[in-house]
Amino acid sequence: MSNQRRGSSSASIPRSVPTPPEQQTAATESEPPTITSDALVASSSRRESPSLPTPASSNGDSNVVASRESTPRHDGLVGSSALPYVTLGPAAHPSSLASALKAINDNGHVAFREFPTPPSIDSPYTHSISSTAPASPRIPPLRQNSGSQTPRVRPHATTLSIPGMTRSLVSPDGKIADRDVAAKLVIIMVGLPARGKSYITKKLRRYLAWQQHNTAIFNVGNRRRVAGMASPIKQRNENPMDSLQPPTATIRVNGVAPEQSPESPRKPSATDQNDSSSVPMDQSAKFFNPQNEQTSRLRDQIAIDTLDELLEYLINGGGSVGILDATNSTIQRRQMLFDHIKAREPKLGILFIESVCKNPDLLEANMRLKLSGPDYKDKDPVKSLEDFKERVKAYESAYVPLGDYEEDHGMQYIKMTDVGKKLTHFGLGGFLSSNIAHYLSSFNLSPRQIWITRHGQSSDNQLGKIGGNSELTDRGHLYSKVLYEFITHKRKEWLVEQRDKIAQSSFPPVPGTRSPPYPELNQELDEKNFCIWTSMLTRSIQTAQHFEADEDYDVKNWEMLNELNAGKFEGLTYEEIARTHRDEYTKRQINKLHYVYPGVGGEGYLQVISRLRDMVREIERIKDHLLIIGHRSVCRVLMAYFMDLTRDDIADLDMPLGMLYAIEPKPYGIEFHAYKYNEAAGWFDEMPQYKPRRTVDRSA
Repeated sequence: MSNQRRGSSSASIPRSVPTPPEQQTAATESEPPTITSDALVASSSRRESPSLPTPASSNGDSNVVASRESTPRHDGLVGSSALPYVTLGPAAHPSSLASALKAINDNGHVAFREFPTPPSIDSPYTHSISSTAPASPRIPPLRQNSGSQTPRVRPHATTLSIPGMTRSLVSPDGKIADRDVAAKLVIIMVGLPARGKSYITKKLRRYLAWQQHNTAIFNVGNRRRVAGMASPIKQRNENPMDSLQPPTATIRVNGVAPEQSPESPRKPSATDQNDSSSVPMDQSAKFFNPQNEQTSRLRDQIAIDTLDELLEYLINGGGSVGILDATNSTIQRRQMLFDHIKAREPKLGILFIESVCKNPDLLEANMRLKLSGPDYKDKDPVKSLEDFKERVKAYESAYVPLGDYEEDHGMQYIKMTDVGKKLTHFGLGGFLSSNIAHYLSSFNLSPRQIWITRHGQSSDNQLGKIGGNSELTDRGHLYSKVLYEFITHKRKEWLVEQRDKIAQSSFPPVPGTRSPPYPELNQELDEKNFCIWTSMLTRSIQTAQHFEADEDYDVKNWEMLNELNAGKFEGLTYEEIARTHRDEYTKRQINKLHYVYPGVGGEGYLQVISRLRDMVREIERIKDHLLIIGHRSVCRVLMAYFMDLTRDDIADLDMPLGMLYAIEPKPYGIEFHAYKYNEAAGWFDEMPQYKPRRTVDRSA
């Protein structure tokens, strides 16, 4: 067989070769007689009626010869050469076929060979004229239930939804659709007081909102304090959703906390005090005693009222994630909340997050921080600390941590120990829960500085071109040198300040004492490294050249820090784009956040947010100082995360060359400083009371 395959490979297509007359006689003597269907057809046709001449007969050839010429040889493919075969012609008469079949039954050794399909050029259909009638219109399929005629009752799939990276019929922008209730999430915080729950909720809300998931915090303690006020709630919202503005993390500008704005009016509930002559509730440690049935019922009602606001936000307010910030330290309270949610909307996801604190130094620092909170503000710190510890003891008497009960009842949960030192979880379902667990695992409380700046001036900056990979100008090289000298100076200055804070910290605290840095300060501060991260583009790498020459800095280039790719507009100016591609320029002006540049590799701000997601987790994880030398779009996105900016501010944030931003993570939020490059003085000048603002250049 292998020899036959090699022999047949010399010709790409098997051909039918006419048998020479001298070979025909020899073949007749050595082989059984061949019965051709053409001969049968010819004899049958003479008996029936004359037929039109075929192409073979018109040339004077016999039907037998025509059959042999059109019949391919299949050497090696027919069983035994001793078996006769019958070749069926293209127009075999039924009587001829019947005779052939009878011969098979009688002799038992006649084999059929299929006659090949006539060439297409001989078909009369090849000479037909194509129809000029218009094609039938295409009717798109109607959306229907393919399973049955009954309406669909099961919830829709809750797969990953990333704004700007996913798209569907019900969610063209990639956000979690209002229809996909099962993809939304209720987060219920669990833990004793002073365990860092509010710190976790604020960071978690900031991260999810930066990822373009509508997220809000609903704090039971805030409602409790309002319910305990003597003055009634005199204002009522026309729109109940006006009360659902999420609280944000405190941002200290140049080390000074901003003034607290008055609370916006909210929708009154059953727990509001409507009697102006009512006496304020005693909210000391006695109020939290679990043995006090009256206050326990009141606290449960306050929790339910707050949960109702959260559910309204998720179901009817366009929210994706709602966080209930409270202790929820007993199984009874957690089961009550769980049942209340399922009664309102069974498909909603529920995730319990517990914060456990075993480090005594960390716990002491948390308690100190509580002294500046709303419950003890402007009160004697020593007495306040004693009362707070009594409150904690009251909670501890009935406290049951997450564990066996939740696992037995299939409730998903995450348990954090010492703010990220240890993380355990159970039964996580849905992409939001998994994303949250990954983010929480990157937490750390180490004091450090995070610096953000753009690269020095490049050749394309001089020409006003976007994108590209140009080198620094002479002014850009000078900026890189001054940046290195200034960062080195501030690094030494920060170390001295932290050591002074440790030396000046006192206990018990005195009025006006600010919460000291967290226990990590007890480590060797001079061992803290300083990382320099740049993009893979030349102008960013060159700006870090002086850091690269100093072994005391660790420099790394990141592709995910590259500038937003402008696609086919790379190397153009905004004026050129507005002149030659007016429609694209207008679309970008209307919605810069969702706009994606056309062409190969073109990106938008949502794509930049997506590729920086892992970098933000890494920034949260590391305990070293960090300087990021990026580009305008990248710096805008990173600043939006740390400064807790809204989605409307990201793409229009003012981010000029020569600005340097310093961010210090704190338990209460961040401490923020801004510096402006002074080219004449060869240094950076601090800008007091600087606040992020929108750019005046609408094209940038």
